[in-house]
Amino acid sequence: MTIHAQALLFDNDGTLVSSLASVDRCWTRWAGEYGITAEQFGRVALHGRPAAEIAADLLPAEVVAEAVARIELLEVEDVPNGGVHLLPGTKDFLDSLPAERWAVVTSATRRLAEARLDAVGILAKTMITADDITRGKPDPEPYLLAARLLGVDPAHCVVFEDAPAGLAAGRAAGMTTVALTTTHQAHELDADLVVKDLSALSALVTAQGVEISVRG
Repeated sequence: MTIHAQALLFDNDGTLVSSLASVDRCWTRWAGEYGITAEQFGRVALHGRPAAEIAADLLPAEVVAEAVARIELLEVEDVPNGGVHLLPGTKDFLDSLPAERWAVVTSATRRLAEARLDAVGILAKTMITADDITRGKPDPEPYLLAARLLGVDPAHCVVFEDAPAGLAAGRAAGMTTVALTTTHQAHELDADLVVKDLSALSALVTAQGVEISVRG
């Protein structure tokens, strides 16, 4: 299978990098500080959503802003603790792409996203974060904004995601979707193509764009 694209849009956590250890540490501590029980936490969709939306689901409106600032601080301060690392294939795949052909589209804040990417040596020329949008994934707004900044028709963009919320955002934006089974099982992911991670793919840059293929 070959997918033709003019722009490639990547989620970050669970797609380019793994931050599961850091996320688990920080959100567990955060929940304890705000008196949130495991049962309450378990009822809320977490992965792939902005922290502000998660906090709003769990806490009274008057403390949400403070709680969001707190989880951002915990996660940024935890980055040097070794909880973030590149997922297989990330560096080789990104290195094969022109900088103007791809963007990172993450539900994290810009401060947190930059800290995690800096830690693993990834520099994205274009990045959409929670600070740039009014509605997070699964709403298509983040991916539509990325396409607009890159000057590409959404129909010619490919979204790379590991979470159902992000894949739903990509589909709603009218984009081709590629799912990575780094945090979810294949049957949980609705996408045009499902692979284990970016090491399963190769990219060929042409005058017309990028051809993405599954490695034989």
